[in-house]
Amino acid sequence: MSAGEAPNTNRLLAPSRWSDALTAARFFAVDPAGLCGIAVRAAPGPVREAWLGYLRGALPPEAPVRRMPAGIADDRLLGGIDLAATLACGRPVIQSGILAEADVGVVLIPMAERLTAGVAMRIAGVIDRGDVAIEREGITRRVATRIGVVALDEGATPEERLPRALAERFAFHIDLDGLGAREIDGEMADARELRAARARMVDVEPAPDDVVAAIVATAVSFGIDSVVAPLLALRAARAAAAIAGRTAITTDDAVVAARLVLAPRAVLRPCDERSVEEPEASDPAEPPQQTESREPSPEDRNQNCSTDLEDVIRAAVQSALPAGLLQTRQDNSTNRTISDPRSGIGKQQMSLLRGRPAGIRLGQLRPGARLALVETLRAAAPWQAVRRASQTENSGPKRIDVRREDFRIRKFVRERASTVVFCVDASGSTAFHRLAEAKGAVELLLGEAYVARTYAALIAFRGCRADLLLPPSRSLTRAKMLLSTLPGGGGTPLAAGIDAAVLVALAESSKGREPLIVFLTDGRANIARDGRAARPRAMDDACLAAAQLSRQHIATVFVDTSARAREEGPALAKLMRARYVALPRIQASQVRDVVRAAVS
Repeated sequence: MSAGEAPNTNRLLAPSRWSDALTAARFFAVDPAGLCGIAVRAAPGPVREAWLGYLRGALPPEAPVRRMPAGIADDRLLGGIDLAATLACGRPVIQSGILAEADVGVVLIPMAERLTAGVAMRIAGVIDRGDVAIEREGITRRVATRIGVVALDEGATPEERLPRALAERFAFHIDLDGLGAREIDGEMADARELRAARARMVDVEPAPDDVVAAIVATAVSFGIDSVVAPLLALRAARAAAAIAGRTAITTDDAVVAARLVLAPRAVLRPCDERSVEEPEASDPAEPPQQTESREPSPEDRNQNCSTDLEDVIRAAVQSALPAGLLQTRQDNSTNRTISDPRSGIGKQQMSLLRGRPAGIRLGQLRPGARLALVETLRAAAPWQAVRRASQTENSGPKRIDVRREDFRIRKFVRERASTVVFCVDASGSTAFHRLAEAKGAVELLLGEAYVARTYAALIAFRGCRADLLLPPSRSLTRAKMLLSTLPGGGGTPLAAGIDAAVLVALAESSKGREPLIVFLTDGRANIARDGRAARPRAMDDACLAAAQLSRQHIATVFVDTSARAREEGPALAKLMRARYVALPRIQASQVRDVVRAAVS
């Protein structure tokens, strides 16, 4: 079927997730370097192993597949000095890294959601340039490398995701979570068909202009602002044509490519921009004007064809959208962050003695520093021939000459413990519900406290004052005991609550913990700082306390619990430089998820 033919509506029905995952694997196996990569959201299990087995069968037998271990060092990732060979030969000997070893093949990355930004950017640079740059220990070399990447995303929460630097460059994002072993089949890839498709890729002609225009327009209509996505969709369409045995891209190829590449990237639901214009009302006194009918020109027919093609591709992409995907992404954009970039929670601290390894640096052997012996020898090895030539004959046996500039010191990084300070509005008729959900959120967080290194505190403000009901603690038993009875009702001394939360947060910061303040209130104060019931004065005091909080650079989340949207909540959140979240039907699990997002 050519790009100008009438679309077949049966093609718009999206296949199952498993079928789409196998289709993406076939496309990727035909053109790994051109499609850059696949992100696979799946926990370890038989479903993921079945998909990986299918992909291995689809790849050419001679294509290298390298598994990248977690916490990989730069010299193993990119390459560097081979220490043993360099010392034996007396001259620098370069060893290849995993990326260069996987040339014209695939790099498999387990637990890709834990990649650091630095490693992700290095892999992205190799994908973009098509070569590996080795620049270390006085050596500069570039090695041509064309790779495809399979990133296994095992994140347990929505916040644990593949780094954006890689996610934007990957053609396919498939989600196998929730699929059972009974929902998949044991189909094997047709190696002969895919071998012929790889040979045919060079003969596939570029996509027609109408296909290019339709894919770009579809990406724009779904809110995809990256120019990479349409290019990847066109590359996937070429792979589809090659697999089907064609040398020209058709509508079928464009539809399946757009569905696989664009649907996971959609951020909004498209609206029909081609509205029908109402005819202008004519003057009854004027006679109706006759319109001259004419045959449509070739340009008009081409435009109608392009519009039909865009409708087909748009419908195909929309049919493949996962349920709730757009609503989740719209909620994430609504729950915006206004906090100061210098504030935050869960920051990392550099350390010389403890934590997880975070690379090496030039340095001196000062007290407390840990020498990276192998890296030090690797830095000294290329210069041994020069240094030995300068040694005198009476200097004794020739040894490895290590000098001060060769010293490499290990770096470590460790997460700072964090304290979540809940400041809950305990006034009014809905106070008991807010307090109960806040108590539930505290218990959920403390249940994970050992792993997340999180302390929790709870402040309730009502009447004329704010009370610290739960001092910062990691003990779930203590929290349940202290929060067994929660007071509620009375006025809303919001300024007192803000002041109390700031004092607790500053005290935690002085102990080396990162504080996060979470307010649960509708933002409507009616008790001033001096205890008088005066709403205007109380709101002025609350605004003043919010401004003082912003100057402390403390990470803050403002959870608006009002049943209907009001201006007080967003205004206070802006003054606090806080992340604003509207939760009219507040639940403990929702508050816990908000805190997780702030911590990450």
